[in-house]
Amino acid sequence: MSATPAPPARELGTDVLVVGAGPGGLAAALTAARFGHRVVLTDPTDWPGGLLTAQAVPLADGHRIELDPVSPGYRDLRERIRDFYRRNYPLCPEPYADPLLDPGLSTTGHLSHEPRAALAVVQELLAPHLAAGRITVLPEHRPVAAHPDGDRVAAVTLERPGGDLLTVSASYVVDATDLGELLGLAGVEHVTGAESREETGEPHAAALADPLDQQPASWVFALDHRPGEDHTVERPAGYDRWSAAFSWDTAEPGRAAPRTVPLFLHEPDDVPPWAAPPNDRWHQRRALARSRYLPGTFDSDITLVDWPQTAYTRLPLAGAGAGVRAQAEQEAREQALSFLYWMQTRAPRHDDGHGYPELRLRPDVTGTADGFAKSPRVRESRRIRAEFTVLEHHLTVAARAGAPGAETFTDSVGTLRSRITLQPGTGGGPGLDLECLPFQLPLGALLPVRVENLLPAGQNLGATHLSAPAFGGHHGQWAIGEAVGALVSYCLEHRLPPRAVRGTERRLASFQGRLSDSLGLALDWPDRLRNGPVTSAGALYATL
Repeated sequence: MSATPAPPARELGTDVLVVGAGPGGLAAALTAARFGHRVVLTDPTDWPGGLLTAQAVPLADGHRIELDPVSPGYRDLRERIRDFYRRNYPLCPEPYADPLLDPGLSTTGHLSHEPRAALAVVQELLAPHLAAGRITVLPEHRPVAAHPDGDRVAAVTLERPGGDLLTVSASYVVDATDLGELLGLAGVEHVTGAESREETGEPHAAALADPLDQQPASWVFALDHRPGEDHTVERPAGYDRWSAAFSWDTAEPGRAAPRTVPLFLHEPDDVPPWAAPPNDRWHQRRALARSRYLPGTFDSDITLVDWPQTAYTRLPLAGAGAGVRAQAEQEAREQALSFLYWMQTRAPRHDDGHGYPELRLRPDVTGTADGFAKSPRVRESRRIRAEFTVLEHHLTVAARAGAPGAETFTDSVGTLRSRITLQPGTGGGPGLDLECLPFQLPLGALLPVRVENLLPAGQNLGATHLSAPAFGGHHGQWAIGEAVGALVSYCLEHRLPPRAVRGTERRLASFQGRLSDSLGLALDWPDRLRNGPVTSAGALYATL
């Protein structure tokens, strides 16, 4: 019997193709659509939002985000999440009235939330553009091929779970994938892993380059706490492989010795609702704090497990072939499930016993059958060889000692405040945590050295193994995507390649004017914030 021929690929044309609907891809699509251009936005999952939704990682911005010159688009995203809880949840009077409402009261971010709340907000943001026909969303489509035409990418072929193919041609292609997948598929010049000190001159760079030295991936899962109940999962087949490394004593970036952080310091119900969350694992990424809501609404908090014990360091993902990537993702999930089993059966308890069988997976929180996120959290991507590469010593407090702030970029397209935090990764190093000064996002870091119409919208920008983490959070990815969405819009209207915008002083000034005037973006830091003075949470509230 002859093989059944594959169905022909369908075709679609658009102004802008955005592959990947994480914070960067979402911002790029919304911005290009705002200026009237047709956008196709794709994602490998059925939940657009990436980190916020499918990867189950809530916003992790510190309290300074409330005073910093954040773009109106990103601030709107944050306020919509707060408003979602005010409109739909029976909040207690005090948190309802709090302008800085934090539904989860986590110790990691200043606005912790459930993935479904972020999904609802993402759908609200997309809704008017979907109705107008400016944005077409293609869920569950992953890129399988790119079609270069000289120094341009003419089209990208996408595949659905059933094997159906769709080829999308576009004037501009935005790579907002977690791993910079289009860079590999289209042959765009890029780098993976760690650069050498000789190449970058960075103080903390390794002596030798190592493409396989990458930050770990994690597979997040959702839990609640049901005292007196037993929700122990079946012992994972690979449990023995991972369990020897599990402990509440964990190595963390910037710390010389392991730190002991237990699941609970005491009974969860012993924490009064007005108290600060204790420094334990449960509160680290808590997405819902039941004390925020009217009595009887919830039986338990909900927390999202994205802790050092679930960081997968055996195989790198960026640049890996399909087989290695599938193996790494399977092992990362197995490691996370093994950690849950260890917590339920062997972990030292706060009351001197062992095991927390009362921990229950919450599939409804993640939108999956098992309580694990739809896709793994990826911390490192392929990165473009760019017209300009951001380096560690452009950003850090230590490297800029005596200078009036971070390096100044005349081609700035946004502002950010972050840290350089490298988790112990696949290279076996101890990790790193460096304080950064408030810094700018340079346009040159968004322009590949050769290809004209493919642009990055995430951790795949022109940065290094050391500097890229400063751009990898929710706000960093959003800022990159917003700038790229505005850039492709400007280039479409003026019939210019992106390189020409940066290469001409008059064009650069015109484009920066669009960012400032139309999008309300700050392109530089005010002097009072340039050196990053610390503002306490109490002082922050006093200004509001």
